[in-house]
Amino acid sequence: MVRDSIVIAGATGFVGHAVTRALAQRPDRPEIVGLTRGRTDVAGAWDRLVPCDLFSLKDVEAAVAGARHVVYLVHSMLPSARLVQGSFADLDLICADNVGRAAACAGVEQIVYLGGLIPDDPGLSAHLTSRREVEAALGAHGVAVTTLRAGMVVGPGGSSFQIIKKLVDRLPAMVLPSWTAHRCQAIDLETAAALIDHVVGRPSAYGQTYDIGGPDAPRYRDMIATVGELLDRKRPAVGVPLLTPHLSRLWVSLITGAPAALVAPLIESLHHDMVCRDRRLQDEARLPGKTFREAARAALESAERKAKPAAYRRAPRPRQVGVRSVQRIPLPSGRDAEWAAHEYMRWLPGGLWPGLRVDVDDSRTASFFALHGKRPLLVLRFATERSSSDRQLFYVVGGLLAKHSERGRLEFRVTPDGHHLLTAIHEYVPALPWWLYRISQALVHRLVMRRFGAHLRGSDFALFSLSRRRTA
Repeated sequence: MVRDSIVIAGATGFVGHAVTRALAQRPDRPEIVGLTRGRTDVAGAWDRLVPCDLFSLKDVEAAVAGARHVVYLVHSMLPSARLVQGSFADLDLICADNVGRAAACAGVEQIVYLGGLIPDDPGLSAHLTSRREVEAALGAHGVAVTTLRAGMVVGPGGSSFQIIKKLVDRLPAMVLPSWTAHRCQAIDLETAAALIDHVVGRPSAYGQTYDIGGPDAPRYRDMIATVGELLDRKRPAVGVPLLTPHLSRLWVSLITGAPAALVAPLIESLHHDMVCRDRRLQDEARLPGKTFREAARAALESAERKAKPAAYRRAPRPRQVGVRSVQRIPLPSGRDAEWAAHEYMRWLPGGLWPGLRVDVDDSRTASFFALHGKRPLLVLRFATERSSSDRQLFYVVGGLLAKHSERGRLEFRVTPDGHHLLTAIHEYVPALPWWLYRISQALVHRLVMRRFGAHLRGSDFALFSLSRRRTA
């Protein structure tokens, strides 16, 4: 890889395509490398599109080796495996932490992150809290991060804008819950891409956070009405103040056909005014952006074209295999992932229920057996060379319940705030039929981690009590 190359994580998304085009127009024309979980034969302005699973630190290390800048445009609201257990926030955090770690190891100069506007509200939604947590994870390992915080990005293929369009298209009357009275300072796709291009490689932007948005901040109900006018679909409006967030999620998912996993966090975030505190970056770059009406018109006109430009064609979603399961559990104060992994191996032999036994040897290889069985059900091998104090890794290397895989693994990693531990299984392929796995082994794993979390909470209380006795 050329040393001045720019790596774009999320390159095949609708923002990724636009950012790639903007960067490709630079006079010095750096090498642009796009990352994808899907096929690599998708057209785009990048020089290379390479496969990379952001949940794999090893994959990310290989992908960013030699890069000077990384642009991070990833959001994990849709399933990344055949069976996913865990919140989108925890999944997002693992991907961002891997990029931050790999970028630091590769000597990357800057990470540019497109996040979400953060309102002045202590009761942030899980979606917005996750966006802020991702910011912290990207910069937790020493690389300078430039964060651009945006509300809705309006362009062809944008999930939030598509939801509004489909609501207007499919409803005979506009149902307006109370959240539609909140304001959103949306930004058009091309301006967002131009601003990312503006900050990449600009030392004055290193370590800075900017709010970006258009010149106006209409209410969501006004945005819906504007899209209706542009589509020539005038609908009577009906206010429904009793439509709760939960019912709103079901209603929007049903009407638009959007996956519930995508709709839920977006709806939660609509209960805040999403407006910029300042637009100093846009003043500096002389990129004020389009009004919502202008941005919506451009997006709709592009979507109406029979043959969409290649830059707007998304990569096909990859075939989903294996299991990804992530649980967040409390970590006792002053402890790290290395301590937690040792504690897990110490706890396992006596921490399960009747019918199972676990043997742990001196190399920290754990073998799970049926109570009187001779052949292991599952074998975990500690990966010394891939582990550190804040991340511990075990590979699934055998057992009657596991299909052979080079990538199945269990890891423990500390969250950026140091208060929690993420326990994660990645790319595990069960030997059981899927229907049987879901109602047996998958439930057992969640229960084991729940009990281990309870054990750590007990350890935290014990440590606190011991400290009090020593200082008394």
